[in-house]
Amino acid sequence: MTLSKRQWFVLLSAMSAIFCVAAFPIKVVSAQTNPVVSGVQSMNILQAIVLGFVQGMTEFLPISSTAHLKVVPVALGWGDPGVAFTAIIQLGSIAAVLWYFWGDLTRILKGATRAIALKDYHDHDLRLFIGIILGTLPIIFFGLLIKVFIPDFDNSPIRSMAAIATASIVMALLLGLAEKLGQRQRDFEHLTMKDGLLMGLAQSLALIPGVSRSGSTLTAGLFMSLQRETAARFSFLLGIPAITLAGLVELKDVLKAGLSSAAIVPIVVGVISATIFSYIAIAGLLRFLKTRSTWVFIWYRLIFGVVILSAIGAGLLKNS
Repeated sequence: MTLSKRQWFVLLSAMSAIFCVAAFPIKVVSAQTNPVVSGVQSMNILQAIVLGFVQGMTEFLPISSTAHLKVVPVALGWGDPGVAFTAIIQLGSIAAVLWYFWGDLTRILKGATRAIALKDYHDHDLRLFIGIILGTLPIIFFGLLIKVFIPDFDNSPIRSMAAIATASIVMALLLGLAEKLGQRQRDFEHLTMKDGLLMGLAQSLALIPGVSRSGSTLTAGLFMSLQRETAARFSFLLGIPAITLAGLVELKDVLKAGLSSAAIVPIVVGVISATIFSYIAIAGLLRFLKTRSTWVFIWYRLIFGVVILSAIGAGLLKNS
């Protein structure tokens, strides 16, 4: 479609206005006094859009969204947005998963309901549904342990740059090993409840920044002889309860801590941005894994980790 001069003028004017508004910092009271929401309250719309893009493009790729959501803003001089903002905008990624897999989800739920009514406990959809539930339990359990024993997890050494870089490198090596040893024989129709539990245990490792929920579950799936696309597809479905719970818990904490009306804007913008780019990432990765391996992500993770450690060693990046 060819745009007229008037349409181009309106479009460019709108983009310029959006940029000017986005670049203007959102000022609120008590941003410095509330550590739970300070990362959100000091954020402007442009930063929220960028971080939504980072969240969306890295949540479902095996490269760790949590790591990138800390490293990218710190490298740009924006500071750490914090666990709260990171978890809340993950709700955008959940919206994208529901959007993309709505057909699969309704089929599984209808099939599981029908199987329970008919007492057909060997039904594939029912076993898959139970597998997702079982796979969600480990991350809930370990997540609660972190809440209890590491209340200041946002500022713990586990979220340091060096820890993130190390986790990225270690997981890259494990994914490379899975690519070498995995037989990739089983498709989506041959998933079991055991697969759900084992991938759920692997998913709980993603509580450590830099590990990657998608990366850990994809690695586990390849070790269990799943096809790459099947492992990724099941990883996305398995992540729905876990990411939703994490986002809602952090949203509750933020609302409880107090959030100004102005600070709601970057959260909403971040969620919308994350939704759009998450959908693009899901579709792109599934299409990619149909014909290609994960080696591009393995090398990326290795380089990502080495660059961070090198920057810390050279004094270019603080290990905070």
